Amino acid sequence: MDRRKFLRTAGVGAGAAALASPHVARAQTMQWKLTTAFPPGQPFYSTGPGSLTDFTDRVRAMSGGALDIQIYHAGELVPAFEGFDAVRQGIVEMNGWVSYFGAGKVPAAQFFGAVPFGMSTQGQNAWFYIGDGIDLWNETYEPLGVVAMPVGATGVQMTGWFNKEINSIEDMQGLRMRIPGLAGRAYARVGVDVKLLPGGEIFPALERGVIDAAEWVGPAQDKILGLNTAAQYYYTTGWHEPTTVTELAINKAAWDGLGDELQAIVSNAAAACNVISHSWAEANNAAALKEFEEGGTELRVLPEDVVAALKAEMGPVYDELAAEDAQFKKVMDNYFAFKEQHDVWAAASEQVWHSQLRDAT
Repeated sequence: MDRRKFLRTAGVGAGAAALASPHVARAQTMQWKLTTAFPPGQPFYSTGPGSLTDFTDRVRAMSGGALDIQIYHAGELVPAFEGFDAVRQGIVEMNGWVSYFGAGKVPAAQFFGAVPFGMSTQGQNAWFYIGDGIDLWNETYEPLGVVAMPVGATGVQMTGWFNKEINSIEDMQGLRMRIPGLAGRAYARVGVDVKLLPGGEIFPALERGVIDAAEWVGPAQDKILGLNTAAQYYYTTGWHEPTTVTELAINKAAWDGLGDELQAIVSNAAAACNVISHSWAEANNAAALKEFEEGGTELRVLPEDVVAALKAEMGPVYDELAAEDAQFKKVMDNYFAFKEQHDVWAAASEQVWHSQLRDAT
């Protein structure tokens, strides 16, 4: 599946899908399995608007029941981070996670999840749907027999929860922090003891002092995990994840067996959830943030010199990985070339709005 086919199938639209569904419904029902890296009952990821459950419900409705996808959340069928391999092996047809969880096996896949000092949700989606993002995603996964597409977006994330104030880069030395992906490499270079934990293990690790800090998503999702009761300081900048994309990985043989109509339905449902999940986060983060403040959480902005030090470390991180992996370099070069172009528009639009117009009297 390439971007152009994705756009054609996603462009079928709700009306066309509705017209197609009576024909699809007469076909034999297909039973699929979808594993996830997320705990059950987790809004945004597991339940509610834009979630993976929302996605499967939409596929079921639009196909008239012809494609019935059963969800298995983290640990219910396979461990949290083993769903992608289950897709590769044909054990299940789909997996939902963030691609940086598999960075050790496919370094280039991190650009399809979260890019430190990268683009916003708007820019990331522009790269996916109009630029070369989805083409490169599937080119990266082709040797593994997997196709992929975005099925969720968090928007800008928070730096995370800390059990102490961060006033300088020295305060990061020896800090045990749950942080995945490319950002974890930058943190490690400034002395952080980086830990990779699935969502369901973050709260107990932080509460018991196994880790000193943790990054999850944003206020609405962090509240559900109870992270505000496990640490006092809540930092922001979003440098590490200007947006984070939920990946829908699909076994290619299974995908090819769907046919054009069901592929169009899956693509439409995934694209819808990509937008709706981001909308859910934007609608719910403010109330959660206010609740944190009222409950005694101390909100902080990561000091500029700390951000500058982390940014200085990202260059070597990118260079090292690019030197080791040709596909990483190819995707990286394409991503940042697109970002350079998109930044021109972002500077003239969103940046001006945030810095000048929003608070104008």
